[in-house]
Amino acid sequence: MSGRPEQLFPLFAGLETLDGVGPKTAQAMAQTGVESPRDVLFSLPYAVVDRRRRDTIQGVDLPATLTVEVTVGPHRPPRNKGGAYRVHVEDSQADFQLVFFHARGEYLKKVLPQGSRRVVSGKLELFDGMAQMVHPDHMLPVEQAGDIPEFEPVYHLTQGLTQKTAFKASRSALARAPKLEEWIDPAQVSQQNWPNWSAAIHAGHNPRGADDVAPFAPARQRLAYDELFAHQLTLALARQRERKSRGIVSVGTGALQSKVLASLPYRPTGAQTRSIDEISADMASDARMNRLLQGDVGAGKTLVAFMALLIAVEAGGQGVMMAPTEILARQHLEGLRPLAEQAGVVLELLTGRDKGAERRAKLEALKQGDIHILVGTHAVFQSDVEFKALRLAIVDEQHRFGVRQRMELSEKGKGADVLVMTATPIPRSLALAQYGDMDVSVLDEKPPGRKPIKTAIVSTQRMDEVIAHLRRAIDEGRQCYWVCPLVDESEVSDLTAAEERFKRLRAILGEGVVGLVHGQMPPADKDAAMSAFQTGQTKVLVATTVIEVGVNVPNATIMVIERAEIFGLAQLHQLRGRVGRGDAESTCLLMYQSPLSEGGRKRLEVLRETEDGFRISETDLEMRGAGDLIGTAQSGLPKFHIADLERQAGLMAVAQSDARALLTTDPKLTSVRGQAARVLLWLMKQDQAIRLISVG
Repeated sequence: MSGRPEQLFPLFAGLETLDGVGPKTAQAMAQTGVESPRDVLFSLPYAVVDRRRRDTIQGVDLPATLTVEVTVGPHRPPRNKGGAYRVHVEDSQADFQLVFFHARGEYLKKVLPQGSRRVVSGKLELFDGMAQMVHPDHMLPVEQAGDIPEFEPVYHLTQGLTQKTAFKASRSALARAPKLEEWIDPAQVSQQNWPNWSAAIHAGHNPRGADDVAPFAPARQRLAYDELFAHQLTLALARQRERKSRGIVSVGTGALQSKVLASLPYRPTGAQTRSIDEISADMASDARMNRLLQGDVGAGKTLVAFMALLIAVEAGGQGVMMAPTEILARQHLEGLRPLAEQAGVVLELLTGRDKGAERRAKLEALKQGDIHILVGTHAVFQSDVEFKALRLAIVDEQHRFGVRQRMELSEKGKGADVLVMTATPIPRSLALAQYGDMDVSVLDEKPPGRKPIKTAIVSTQRMDEVIAHLRRAIDEGRQCYWVCPLVDESEVSDLTAAEERFKRLRAILGEGVVGLVHGQMPPADKDAAMSAFQTGQTKVLVATTVIEVGVNVPNATIMVIERAEIFGLAQLHQLRGRVGRGDAESTCLLMYQSPLSEGGRKRLEVLRETEDGFRISETDLEMRGAGDLIGTAQSGLPKFHIADLERQAGLMAVAQSDARALLTTDPKLTSVRGQAARVLLWLMKQDQAIRLISVG
């Protein structure tokens, strides 16, 4: 596997080796990321025009694209400058006009001499009762009309690229598409009735009707599957390498866990119990755990995480829980403290703030094994932090750990098991795309006793009523969040939005009642404002979205989100999850500025109807597409050319199990199908995977 297989060389040659592509066109294509004939092959047409020749235009519903043989009649040049040049033509039963603007008469007389027979093809429309074809796409002598394809594929174009060039380039690239050995499981191919790769790529570029350009066309499904399979193979190779690095066997005794379970006022949900079982099975095996714990707001991730940490302690080791910020680390500490007391284990916090003697004492206790569970920020990664026996690392993944960071984390832990937690419910297809190298546990039930949150949609014009509502709640001893939007990209204006709101609320509700947090504040001020709210000194916290991540104030029962229509669904759902954490009724007020767009209205309605984060994320995926949902740029989500994660979600799961099964039977990819899979990885430019095999 030293280099790219020879049969793929022609697909990775320069663009200018394709017919009709000169330096200028090649540059225009490169602007859109098309850099080789291979990329041209994967840029499939998105529509198709039926240019089959007909006898006459008679009886056709207009407008329509038609191809018909005509006799050319008289030419009528424009009467005034800038007018239309018309040519009268007749087919076997009807007549119509060809219309040209800014026309050169001499040229048209040469191309369409009166009395000649021509085949014309283009869009025919009715105008003042007369059928007209403005600027026909094709006008050819009858003997050359064979050049007009019966079904013409329509390609996405950019500045400097015409359909004609795109068509020519794709034909030229198709001529080089080699026959390749099959890399998909043969049972899958026959069950789905998929063509082989070369037939599929030819069919993809030669659609014979609208069904052929739809995602469910067999050729398209197969090509989409190839992309997903290559991606999942890359993740499965990473997973194989992870698991191969021997893990530590941690078998819990149950002694500490049973103390905690006995102290709980309720029984864990089925989902919690199932997740704890999955995690303990992973920790007991000698392969290293690499698991994702996915749970909605309030689904009880803390308990599951703590049980996992206790298994590490029961087995004679230590556990660490990492959060992206100091506020969150402190919160985890608060959340875990009562559980740790029940279990009788030593829990400590380590952040960048720990300095001098205090820090040295903590490090010493860690090294001696006197601290059982450490909670911290990235500071736990520093080189002087040594554990006596680290068995489990939990990462609270608000900050999108990529595959690479996960690998780094596990190197720190010398084989420690890794559990990543996320509070963002994402649809299964995306979870597989983003975390396909991991095993996933899902918490999809809420523990008993959580009250539903009332969600209302209110227009900004009713601001005074909203403020009156706040005042009543404060009088009852409640607290409220007030979230201001990031109005545009400039940090200045969202700052002013939050500051204006803060001043107005302070004027109405009184000094010392209202706090303010925004992205531009120094971290210390931010922490101070947050803790004043957490301890109940301030009653209203005006904030830009910095609070969506994990803040826990059980006494806060009202969440006001201003200009809710410009937030994403997932973000609104996360924000709403900041209330409803105590025993009082909670409300979320979504304030919008009218007029509401169709999409904006639908988003707010979905939120009003459901609190199920998974349902909300599925809707979000349908409405916005995969890229926007997790911000493709930083999400580590691959860019698929053909596969459509919204409409072909089911294929991703099949690709994952297929990739894992292939590697189980053929870990080094040396069988015939394994070799074919290597070719696929080169074809799909999966360099990371190729490196993993060559070193593996």
